Amino acid sequence: MASRALLSRHSLPFFRFYSCYFPALFHFTPSPLRYIVYPFHRVQRIHLYCSLAHQQLDEIAQPELSCFNNTIHRLSHRRSFSEVLLVYVTILRNGHLPNGLTLPCILKACTALPALFFGCAVHAHIIRLGFEAATFIQNGVIVMYSRFGEISTAHKVFDLLSLRNVVSWTSIMSGYAQNGFPLEALHIFRTMRLDSPIIPDFIALVSVLKAYIDVGDLDQGRCVHGLVVKFGLEDEPDLLITLTSLYAKCGQVNTARSMFDQVFSPELILWNAMISGYAKNGHADEAVELFKKMVARKVRPDSITLRSAILACAQVGSLEAAKWIWEFVSNSELKDDVFVNTAIIDMYAKCGSVVLARRVFDNIPQKDVVVWSAMIMGYGLYGQGKEAISLFHEMIQSQVRPNDITFIGLLSACKHAGLVHDGRKYFYLMRNHGVEPRHQHYACLVDLLARAGHLEEAYEFIKGMPMAPEVTVWGALLNACRIHGQVELGKYAAERVFAIEPWNAGHYVQLSNIYASAGLWKDVARVRVLMRERGATKAMGFSSIEINGKLQSFYAGDKSHPRSKEILAMTDELERKLKKSGFLPHMDSVLHDLGPEEKELSLCNHSERIAMAYGLICTPPGTTLRITKNLRACVNCHSASKLISKLVEREIIVRDANRFHHFKDGFCTCGDYW
Repeated sequence: MASRALLSRHSLPFFRFYSCYFPALFHFTPSPLRYIVYPFHRVQRIHLYCSLAHQQLDEIAQPELSCFNNTIHRLSHRRSFSEVLLVYVTILRNGHLPNGLTLPCILKACTALPALFFGCAVHAHIIRLGFEAATFIQNGVIVMYSRFGEISTAHKVFDLLSLRNVVSWTSIMSGYAQNGFPLEALHIFRTMRLDSPIIPDFIALVSVLKAYIDVGDLDQGRCVHGLVVKFGLEDEPDLLITLTSLYAKCGQVNTARSMFDQVFSPELILWNAMISGYAKNGHADEAVELFKKMVARKVRPDSITLRSAILACAQVGSLEAAKWIWEFVSNSELKDDVFVNTAIIDMYAKCGSVVLARRVFDNIPQKDVVVWSAMIMGYGLYGQGKEAISLFHEMIQSQVRPNDITFIGLLSACKHAGLVHDGRKYFYLMRNHGVEPRHQHYACLVDLLARAGHLEEAYEFIKGMPMAPEVTVWGALLNACRIHGQVELGKYAAERVFAIEPWNAGHYVQLSNIYASAGLWKDVARVRVLMRERGATKAMGFSSIEINGKLQSFYAGDKSHPRSKEILAMTDELERKLKKSGFLPHMDSVLHDLGPEEKELSLCNHSERIAMAYGLICTPPGTTLRITKNLRACVNCHSASKLISKLVEREIIVRDANRFHHFKDGFCTCGDYW
């Protein structure tokens, strides 16, 4: 009775709907199968000759059910699922009743096509034929409903099962995991382990591992890894792939790589998991190298692979690597993939060539909002606010509706270019385009106002926000207080930031810098003590420069390089040229209580200055130097770099933690606004 109630609530509405609008599909008969699905009878005979199997059936005067079942199994094996359903209809028209050999293949065909309403009819047949207790068949029903997102119906079928096997538990658990309900999937797994004697097979363990990946629970994932070892399933390929994905996505890339290396011939999905894991966890160099290894092995990448490799190239900041991967994409079948091309635009922008980014953008024939937004964001990185605004208007004229990401890019471009009036205008214009401002938009405007010196206006704007200000908003105000030497407001902003992120060392460094610039050395010491007490560790600054496709990194005062004597000689020569040209060091950039001579020596030994000197001794005259710095460039190095670009007649491109600086002929594209 419970099964029939389930049928009446969930299956029959489908039949009634389709019988109203497609009467040729349904026919009422007095047979035990009250609702029998008919094909379009006028063209059925044509369809039946689609395969040799059908022809053989047609040659038999009165084929028995076993003949039909054999045909269905052959067609199912060949994945000819449309023909499977046509044979099923023929079975019904010939007066046969399907049995336990027929129905699983029919359910599989309905799931694969997909054909939900046909599947509902088959479910009705299953119930009316008395197969409610047939676990094997009901498992197929669970899989079918899960495949179509009808997970609540699938769970009701599961609940009605009197005998559940490992496939039953795995089917419902996988259904929840695949439909975006990982916590429910994990609850079912725990119930299975506690309330039943069922031993999970590798498919069940794959499903539960995927659920732990979705919720990011590495500890529980490791426990499941323990079960994998306990049950002797370590060599199961699907489990190796899923475990690699778990460790890679949870940041344990070394463990993931050790598992990856156990696979003799990794499939594409495993390459993707490892490359993506490297790219998303700060191991960009390893991601690029692994991608090159994959290409060398003649493994064909898909869109996911390329986007992960492109993301890694963007993080590395190597223009040579970016050009190589763009050439690879241009010669691949994914050269017109809009997602890949969008990633290429972002990569070129982050690798120091907004010109190449624009070239890729211009070559995309059909540009959607994501493509336009990526190019606007690229201009924003370079502080080319006017270009970003111009492109935004082109986008509007092209009838492409901007989204929230578009406005983040536009506001970022305005803040990096100091376009206060334009930034205000476009912030309040968002709602006219159907975009409700989110926290990131508020943070952009606070940053824009505060950087431009409108600190009181920025503070009042924060107090009027419709949501609680997050760390990015207070962080923007704190950074501006450092730039403009506002000690009291900076202290207040720091307190708000510490309350949200007490472990982030960068915020303590900002406050310390404010105190140091004001000569408040006791307060500097107090902040450093507070950092130690809260376990906040400051990242060590370093700069990398690309020479002949290879990156070389340097720290402040670094003397470990084999050519350190030549580098030191070049830094001394640059310092002499700067002094001769009348350059005065910015002593406020030294955030330690040192004497004048010690401060001057400290400034010329910053990591970007060492990287610049190395580039000058390693490359011929006129070569552009491309440097990446993990922290924000100091005022002194920025001013010195402008003059050095003129003295050595070189273009110098520096990507710091905030943006790009393109130095040429004594000027910077940021207009001294960063």
